[in-house]
Amino acid sequence: MFVNRELYKNRMELVIIQAILYICHGSRVGKASQEAIDFVRKTMSLVDAPVQEYCFLELASPTILEGVDQCVKRGATNIAVVPVLLLTATHAKKDIPDVLDHAKKEYPNVNFSYGSPLGVQEQMIDVLVERLTEKCKVTPDMQVLLVGRGSSDPDAIKDINKIASLLQERIDVSSVNTCFLAAARPKFEEMLRSTAAFGAERIVILPYLLFTGVLMTDIERFVDQLYINPEQEIMICDYLGDHTNVTQLLRNRVEEAIEEGEKIATMA
Repeated sequence: MFVNRELYKNRMELVIIQAILYICHGSRVGKASQEAIDFVRKTMSLVDAPVQEYCFLELASPTILEGVDQCVKRGATNIAVVPVLLLTATHAKKDIPDVLDHAKKEYPNVNFSYGSPLGVQEQMIDVLVERLTEKCKVTPDMQVLLVGRGSSDPDAIKDINKIASLLQERIDVSSVNTCFLAAARPKFEEMLRSTAAFGAERIVILPYLLFTGVLMTDIERFVDQLYINPEQEIMICDYLGDHTNVTQLLRNRVEEAIEEGEKIATMA
């Protein structure tokens, strides 16, 4: 019996349906969740994949498992999971993989691959410089507070300290110090208070946050409550947002996750 191997091969290729599942952090603030959705949709438009869905780790819906379910309902055979997170900490190392382990048991015939957070990249430093310069003129007497979400994971703390060092190399300011909104020290409130108490004339707060939300509100609230010497100036820069660099970097992470999935499928 004659078998058209090329036709058979093409038919086999047709049944492979690639899906991308973007996992955002989630927020109790509706505007923050919508910003995340809009950002992901912007990235989706740059990615060639037949199935693309978004979901949230916590505080918003759809959940990760609901996102996986939707991918499968749309026919996905391969799902590249991409965490829309800034740094590699507990969420990326444990929380998301734990949920994916459950999904793999639920769908044993689906191939899953897992991508990386955005990480420490020069493109992100470019965004920080832009956020800083669009807010004010950079001067040598300026003290910059790089404000991170905070984590109990030492790797995440090491990464944001590295980001601060890279930023310091790019701008002519008095100092770039890191501080955190939760789960790590020094706390933002403590660092801002001490920096102001030591007489810094120009303090710039640079949030290392993807979107708005409770944490941005906390920053603004504390600055409003802080007594400021009339001779001091405290400025809050915008968060990272859907800057082109961030979108492109997320697209790169998507492509890496797809490639990893192809390697896994080849070895299977």
